Amino acid sequence: MSPAVVVLLLFAGVSETAGRILPLVARRPGMSRTFVAGLLLPAGLVEGVVFALWPLTAWTLAELVLSAPPPGTGLVWTPSMVAPLVLAAVLAFPLLGPLLHFLLFVGVGAGLVGPLAAASGLDRSSAAGCVAVAGIGLGLAVEAVRRLVVRISATAARESIA
Repeated sequence: MSPAVVVLLLFAGVSETAGRILPLVARRPGMSRTFVAGLLLPAGLVEGVVFALWPLTAWTLAELVLSAPPPGTGLVWTPSMVAPLVLAAVLAFPLLGPLLHFLLFVGVGAGLVGPLAAASGLDRSSAAGCVAVAGIGLGLAVEAVRRLVVRISATAARESIA
């Protein structure tokens, strides 16, 4: 993965996280900037890693679907493939268009279908299924971790108050 792709994925991760954290900060004006930055940076790194794992997970699913693993190194992000992902992450702010944000993620997934089909030898519908299952699976895993962190944070906050 090129350094430009890594920077774009990290930017997409931080932007996606900002879209989720900043509305919470707006509802709680007493939060310090250092605390928000402390939340934003690690969460953005995690989002960036999840974005980076999307093609790898789709490739792994394609290998499972095929009886003989395809030759090659797999599917990786390129700057032209990751640019719409960055745009989708920038539009992650809830009031700026959740539907557009979702449609852009679907577009990014559709952009992964062609390279996955070409690299693996799968037909386009099977490749689309692998990309969709990988995206949904990673999204659900991240959402589960978010909810767990919120639950742990709420428990820790209640204990410190008492």
